[in-house]
Parts: sequence; C-alpha cells; structure tokens
Amino acid sequence: MRFCLLDRITELQPGARITAVKKLRPEEDYLKDHFPRFPVMPGVLMLEAMYQASAWLVRQSEGFAHSMVILKEVRNIKYADFVTPGIELVVTAEIFKQDDSTTSLKCQGTIDGSVAVNGRIVLERFNLADRYPERRQTDPYLREQHRQVLCRLLGGNCSS
Repeated sequence: MRFCLLDRITELQPGARITAVKKLRPEEDYLKDHFPRFPVMPGVLMLEAMYQASAWLVRQSEGFAHSMVILKEVRNIKYADFVTPGIELVVTAEIFKQDDSTTSLKCQGTIDGSVAVNGRIVLERFNLADRYPERRQTDPYLREQHRQVLCRLLGGNCSS
C-alpha cells in the first residue's frame, strides 16, 4: 500500500532543495479519528510528507541511481502548529550533507509562511540487488515507478 502525502512539487533544484505542497482535504480517512471534533493532520504524517519530499529530491539529484531511499533517522523534530482541513502544508527540504549511502536534510513544513513542523532527517540510499541479490530484477521496476510518480507530482513536466 502506498500513500502519497504530497499533491505537487512546485520547485526542484537537484542536489540542493525541493518545495512541495499538501492540501489537507476534509474527506481524508484519518481525520475521522484524529480527532472527530478537531480534525488535524497527525504529526507522523507531517513527518512523512517531509520524508517523501526529501526522497524525491534525493532520487532526482542522483538520476534515480538507487531503487530504495528510506528514512534512517529523524533529529530534532519540532511541531508548532496544526494542519486542519482546507489548509496547505508547504514542505521544503534542503540537502546539507551527503556521503556514499546517506543524505542529511533540513526540512520544514509551513502554513501561510509560519513554521508548523521542522527538523532534520537522514535518508539511506541503496539498490535491492546490493542487499538481496535474488531481487535484482526489482530495481529497474522500482526506479521506473518512481520516475512516473515524480512526473505526476511535477505536473507532467518530467524534464526537471
């Protein structure tokens, strides 16, 4: 099961930064329980939106060299505001450190220019074939799937 917590990518500078948007819709399933009288986006989903934006930046920056870009570590996440139905969460991520297998990013989510969530995350990059040789044929499939989703998030502008 895949959940895309971004509606569109508005800026993508490979190797540097990304800006993406998530508009919280009143009909989102989790709002029925979180919370019935005060529906808000769960903090973990705000974090997931920052991870997803960061992963798109990493994938595009390295030309989809790795089929897997996973969340390895979260540091200093601070929540400052609620995301309620009808509100747009604007997510930004900037790369500040990278080595052979990990990328560290500064991330934040804002509402009307005010910070709602921020922190640092570390992503790990690898190909399935490196860890599970029997899954070698899955890598090209995943990379193509990622390219298609990124194209959609860019509004069909796949050259970015």
